[in-house]
Amino acid sequence: MGAGHDHGHAHGGPPGGTATAAYRGRLRAALGITLTVMVVEIVGGVLADSLALVADAAHMATDALGLGMALLAIHFAGRPATGRRTFGYARAEILAALANCLLLLGVGGYVLFEAVDRFVTPAGTEGGLAVWFGVVGLVANTVSLGLLMRGQAESLNVRGAFLEVAADALGSVAVIVAALVIVTTGWQAADPIASLVIGLMIVPRTVRLLRETLDVLLEAAPKGVDMEEVRSHILALDGVEDVHDLHAWTITSGMPVLSAHVVVSSEALNAIGHEKMLHELQGCLGVHFDVEHCTFQLEPGGHAEHEARLCH
Repeated sequence: MGAGHDHGHAHGGPPGGTATAAYRGRLRAALGITLTVMVVEIVGGVLADSLALVADAAHMATDALGLGMALLAIHFAGRPATGRRTFGYARAEILAALANCLLLLGVGGYVLFEAVDRFVTPAGTEGGLAVWFGVVGLVANTVSLGLLMRGQAESLNVRGAFLEVAADALGSVAVIVAALVIVTTGWQAADPIASLVIGLMIVPRTVRLLRETLDVLLEAAPKGVDMEEVRSHILALDGVEDVHDLHAWTITSGMPVLSAHVVVSSEALNAIGHEKMLHELQGCLGVHFDVEHCTFQLEPGGHAEHEARLCH
């Protein structure tokens, strides 16, 4: 490398496993529970003529699909990098999260439409049956939430699954409450009201997850990383005169990356050497901002103007 073009990396490439991969077993267990309860609630919804149960089952179907996509994404994300795909298939997890969001929005809209239609054309829901099926769903969802609780803070896909299961648990509560109202009072409108509640729980959470997913795809700065603060920390290092072409983005959950051109005085480079300067830069970013995959180009003073002249 030339004197002004040194690159430093906190590690040689993307990590061996993504944040979601660490929770593969828990995702599989949650998928098995979700599929089982989905079938049970479909049967219960048909037998009890309960839209709330069918709505919760439909949401569980999207949960199952989302969990399946997350597991499939883990498989692709674990494939090695190539000359063409230098970060491998890690971004597949984010694409899976995006597809999951779109499915959830569709299901939420469908549930809301059907709930309104039931106010116009009431149905005779069998409250007693709906109560029992709702309890089964609530117990199963509680188990799944326990499995996904820790991973939801580290992975968008696990967080998406956690939010879906949480909404399902609340949906099961709504089903139980509505069914109890029907049993005790005979008020059939309780069932579409519960369905509206389920639909309204699906949509806002999905919109928030969709926003985070789009931020990754649009290569916004990682959540919690203030770029001006990053710039200030770099400039505070002894010998650093300027920083430009500073970029930070996220490849997939748990894999933030950063690159920058750092202008360092010749005196500082001669005194401590390129390698130590790179270590100081990497340590600064790793400790203060939890960004370990960094690439720096060290430049002597005046090099930026030289690059600008070359570009023109």
